[in-house]
Amino acid sequence: MKGNLIIISSPSGGGKGTLIKEVLKIASNIGYSVSFTTRQMRAGEDNGRDYFFVSRAEFSALIEKNEFIEYAEVHGNLYGTSINQVQKELAKGNDIILEIDVQGAESIRRKMPESVGIFIMPPSFEVLRQRLTRRATETHENLALRLRNSVSEVREFERFDYVVINDEVARATDDLKSIILAERLKRVRQTDAISYILNSFDNSKIT
Repeated sequence: MKGNLIIISSPSGGGKGTLIKEVLKIASNIGYSVSFTTRQMRAGEDNGRDYFFVSRAEFSALIEKNEFIEYAEVHGNLYGTSINQVQKELAKGNDIILEIDVQGAESIRRKMPESVGIFIMPPSFEVLRQRLTRRATETHENLALRLRNSVSEVREFERFDYVVINDEVARATDDLKSIILAERLKRVRQTDAISYILNSFDNSKIT
């Protein structure tokens, strides 16, 4: 059975990265697609684990080679998703999570309408501001830009299949895991297994 492509988006500071890390600890048969980006590495991040950090020239070369299923410029930096990584994981029957911005989510939905879209909603603008400020990874200008962009980004929730309100990490993690597991149980995603079972109900076997 082919895996599910799980798109997870939120405004910057919405907490999607934290929730994804928690879900990966407790859910089986699920992987994470590491995106490429031109932004600077933050303290505590590792190249190849959080992102593949590349220069703009390297990013442009990857575009020329058609390495991305989607890419976009967000908050002045480029982000892209590797098409090869996604296809390999799905073919193995594993679900794969894409942590991408709302622009990238829309691009992938057009190309892969069977994907599952989950929007992580912050409980309020003030909480979002506090999270970004506590993170202390942005200049004053970048912080202001992310906050301005969040006003339009948060309204993109209507384009997604599910909304998880991230007001408390443990509860939001449980909600996210529940969505992923429920998607695996949809009838249309279990056609092979159901067909096998139905074939076992053969009148000729009844005596």
